[in-house]
Amino acid sequence: MAEQAILPRQRDGQAPLSLRDRAYREIKRRINCLEFRPGDYLNEARISRTLRIGRTPVHQALDRLMLEGLVQVIPRKGVVVQPISLDQVLHILEMRLLNEPHCVGLAVDRAIPQEIERMRAILGAATPLIKSRNREELMNLDRAFHHQISQASRNPVLSDVITMLHERSLRFWFISLNDDLQLRRIHQEHRDVLDAIERRDRKAAIEAMREHIESSRQHIARAI
Repeated sequence: MAEQAILPRQRDGQAPLSLRDRAYREIKRRINCLEFRPGDYLNEARISRTLRIGRTPVHQALDRLMLEGLVQVIPRKGVVVQPISLDQVLHILEMRLLNEPHCVGLAVDRAIPQEIERMRAILGAATPLIKSRNREELMNLDRAFHHQISQASRNPVLSDVITMLHERSLRFWFISLNDDLQLRRIHQEHRDVLDAIERRDRKAAIEAMREHIESSRQHIARAI
């Protein structure tokens, strides 16, 4: 049976995605969810057939993913999914430890009630997904929660840096979170961060974020 591609759709009210962006999002999703595993060779023609998109948009998408460090081009062999490096993971987490505690401190001072409500809604949506062990959707909610905090910091440069760090670490998140206990632990760590933001307790929010990232570092280091 031929593989059925499920391509990302634009949200209501948004302009339709270009073919290049559709290919980029779907290839990236498959890399992050380990459908395309580290070290796999990616055949442009096969991907084009699977996604029912021309080879030019697929080629452009792979070029963009190469710039993001998710794939690499090996001369005379082709495009390969970038192998996972523990050193790279630790470097990303070092940068997160440097930036996200400062970011959440700003969010404590600057978040408006509507943003705090959105954070609460994100965490509320995670509860049934933890029970069903839907790692892909939990990964997306984790990204959305941290992105909402960075937006609440009112520092777009800092927000861009944090977004980039999270985008580069999605595969590590997916690999490391394969047991119920860790999923519940991360959910509680997120709740601790949000509770401190809601109380406007800057010191507690910064400490909760540090503990959350340190916990992730220890778990990922054991998993990889």
